[in-house]
Amino acid sequence: MRYCSKCGSDQIDFKVPDNDTIKRYICSACDSIFYTNPNVIVGTICVKDDQVLLCKRNIEPRFGLWTLPAGFMENSETLQEGALRETKEETQASPTITSPYAAFSLTHISQVHLFYLADLRDENFGPTSESSEVELFYEKDIPWDQIAFPTVTKTLEYYFKDKKEGVYPFREEGLKLW
Repeated sequence: MRYCSKCGSDQIDFKVPDNDTIKRYICSACDSIFYTNPNVIVGTICVKDDQVLLCKRNIEPRFGLWTLPAGFMENSETLQEGALRETKEETQASPTITSPYAAFSLTHISQVHLFYLADLRDENFGPTSESSEVELFYEKDIPWDQIAFPTVTKTLEYYFKDKKEGVYPFREEGLKLW
C-alpha cells in the first residue's frame, strides 16, 4: 500500500496498532487503519450420474490444467450465489446445490476455499472465455496429473471415497500445500 485511500497521503506505515496484535497498514496523516482479510474462493463439485464436471483453465494461474468450477466470491453475494455464478461463468452449467462439502483454510496464501456438492440436472454446459474445455469425467478418466490446485485434488479424492461409502460428510481443514 502506497497511498491512503481516505486522505491520499503517502505516509503509510506497516505496524501493530494500539490494542491490536497484528501488523496493519496505518496512515500516519489521518490515523486510518487498513485491514486485509482472506479471499474466499467458492465453487461446486457438479455430479451427474457417476461423473463429475471439470473445466480446463483458459486463464492464469494454472492455465491449461483441469479444475472444479470455482473462483473469488464477490461482495454482496452469498456463498452459494458465488459458487453458482462461478460455475456458470466457467462451464455455462446451472446445477442445483445440495450441501456444503469441503472447506480449506490456506493460511499461507490467505485464502479460504469452499466447495458445494451440486446436482447437474442436464448436459447444458460448455467452454467459456475462462475454460477452454468442459467435460464430465468418471473417476477412472480424471486427468489426476493435470489438476490445477491441491484443494481440487483433495475434494475429488474425498468425493470418490465418500461415493463408495454412500456418506458425504462436510470436511473442514487447514492446508499448507504450496
